[in-house]
Amino acid sequence: MTGRKTIKSALESMMFIWGQPLNIKDAADIFNVDKKEIYSCFKELQEEYEKEGRGVVIREINKSFQFTTRAENIGYIEQLCTPVKHKRLSQSALEVLAIVAYKQPVTRGEIESVRGIKCERVLEGLMKKSLITEVGRADAVGRPILYGTTDEFLKSFGFESLKELPPIEDIEGVMEEEISGFSSDGAYMQQISIELPEK
Repeated sequence: MTGRKTIKSALESMMFIWGQPLNIKDAADIFNVDKKEIYSCFKELQEEYEKEGRGVVIREINKSFQFTTRAENIGYIEQLCTPVKHKRLSQSALEVLAIVAYKQPVTRGEIESVRGIKCERVLEGLMKKSLITEVGRADAVGRPILYGTTDEFLKSFGFESLKELPPIEDIEGVMEEEISGFSSDGAYMQQISIELPEK
């Protein structure tokens, strides 16, 4: 059986190479161990990086883990990466994204009934940015598509899970908050409510 130290070392390498959030199930399958053990190893690594004040930290996103930069180093990273082109999400895109986030799974018709205007093009744009996705079909006439948010949405906003969404009455402030394109926990990543890299 693979030792815990070896697993933790391998998880570091895997996160570094993978780039995207590494799912605990995928990692558990590789080592042929229980998901709880892998989750425990990830959490230990996360604590070790935090305790040592490393330049990168390990972030949990919906039972997946990813390297991201430490908040205190944001100023240095900004200087290194400037200038960077950004494209803001439109107000209509933010409105649709908020409706999907809070009412998911939700159909286009339900979104349009809330906004009072068509939103087909907006939905297509959000899907191209991987912020929302099709999650099924509704049990209604025509079997309309149901939409929900993605892990990319969670990562971009700095949430570990949908449980961290702010109260619905605070959503306008969250959408308009000017924090220079960084997530709410200070980690270095573009925040989709403010700026989004052009694709």
